[in-house]
Amino acid sequence: MSDAKFEAPRIALNRIYTKTGDRGETHLAGGQRVAKDSARIACYGTVDELNAFVGMAALSARESVPGLATILRRVQHELFNLGSILATRPEDVHPRQARITDAEIRQLEIEIDRMNADLAPLRSFVLPGGSRLNTELHVCRTVCRRAERLAITLDREETIPPETIQYLNRLSDAFFVWSRWANHSLGVKEVLWEPNQSASGTT
Repeated sequence: MSDAKFEAPRIALNRIYTKTGDRGETHLAGGQRVAKDSARIACYGTVDELNAFVGMAALSARESVPGLATILRRVQHELFNLGSILATRPEDVHPRQARITDAEIRQLEIEIDRMNADLAPLRSFVLPGGSRLNTELHVCRTVCRRAERLAITLDREETIPPETIQYLNRLSDAFFVWSRWANHSLGVKEVLWEPNQSASGTT
């Protein structure tokens, strides 16, 4: 038996389309059929969307900010672990099923504090910009916030582990710090919000 904390995946993706979802339903990890627009599917579908954007940001960071790329790759695995638990009703969760734990939340807090210490205090809100990596991380932040809102909605209807919402909340904060830290590492000035740069403010 492996000493790994979580079980390795036991899947075989031989057929990509099954036609079983043609009537607007899909199945959870426990085999239950649910509507594709149910709160649970909307939540872990958005986590999957977030994972795709994180992959894009990790690719952008690979050459310019390799340390951040490594963190983002880890986050991708964590998001898949999160999706695993969200795709499973509480009664069907296995003891060694992949999930989010306090360790993932603590690690994000360590990274937030460490990188934020390198940054100048903000005197205005920041806008996405300055570098491609910065803007991609802001996209990750906003999608993560949406996933968090959907997790809160789901938690009102069905029980989900509290670490789910805590992780998404902390991760969105991390994306904000990482976006600033990316520009800092690249030597790029932040784009600050200036209310009078609007059409009415410049005429």
